[in-house]
Amino acid sequence: MNIPEKKDIEQAYLRIEEYIHLTDCKTSTFLNNLSDSELYFKCENFQKIGAFKIRGAMNTILQIPAESAKNGVVTHSSGNHAQAVSLAAALLNIPAYIVMPENAPKVKVEAVKGYGGLVKFCKATLDARESEMEKIRADKNALFIPPYDHPQIIAGQATAAMELLRQADKSLDYLIAPVGGGGLLAGTALAVKYFGSKETKIIGAEPLGADDAHQSFLNKKLIPQKAPNTIADGLLTSLGTINFKIIMDEVEEILCVDDQDIINSMKLVWERMKMIIEPSSAVPLAAVLKNKEKFQYKRVGIIISGGNIDLNRFFNVLT
Repeated sequence: MNIPEKKDIEQAYLRIEEYIHLTDCKTSTFLNNLSDSELYFKCENFQKIGAFKIRGAMNTILQIPAESAKNGVVTHSSGNHAQAVSLAAALLNIPAYIVMPENAPKVKVEAVKGYGGLVKFCKATLDARESEMEKIRADKNALFIPPYDHPQIIAGQATAAMELLRQADKSLDYLIAPVGGGGLLAGTALAVKYFGSKETKIIGAEPLGADDAHQSFLNKKLIPQKAPNTIADGLLTSLGTINFKIIMDEVEEILCVDDQDIINSMKLVWERMKMIIEPSSAVPLAAVLKNKEKFQYKRVGIIISGGNIDLNRFFNVLT
């Protein structure tokens, strides 16, 4: 199994640096007091396409040979990875074919189209997504860009935590990332392993309504996601094979929170930090607030994974 090495992450950062934003590391006195801890938020909601996903997509697409790239790329995604692949392909002037579930947030669908992605809808199941993607790959001879389960994707995602470690002076007790397919959590774990302190513990945060990573972690074997039901639409996918291996080796624990916890934490960030974040991004903060004793008096890094949200939908949810 090809696990990214330190040099892979270093090279990924050099490769993508000119294409991405160096996003802020922010703090909040109110949230520090509320959690009895010292929180450092890595704000990937301010990243290009509004999410960390551009890091992995850009790293992968930049390594495609020119002869292959001319046929374009194809992927399946509920939103943020779709936007990332669309933008990365547009920057390199190649076609991007995007398979999206029919229940994907409208704001993410429109963003994909805005970046030039050619959207094909499918049923909201992993089998349907993969089947439709394979049809397009065969028809167009396009190269598949995996959403999360690929060494180049993981290496790209790892650069977010690598930046955070520099911004927070490396002296974190915990670093927490949300987990869906596991690319961000796996990359975060590797970044801490290679660039951080041996004392820093890695925590995954996951919705109870889509807790396959938590179940897989506890049972020490991959348990596929079945009928996920959560407001955190970016965390609906099943944990990837490579990511599972890294998570089992490097992650201390995966904590779960319910949708009300997620909504409450999202509102706190909106109100107190004046930042729009999507539900998936609120899961790590929700995990801290739900487990205050664990994180009390600790320095805690939190990856805010993205800020792409359908405001019309969520104004109704939050009132």
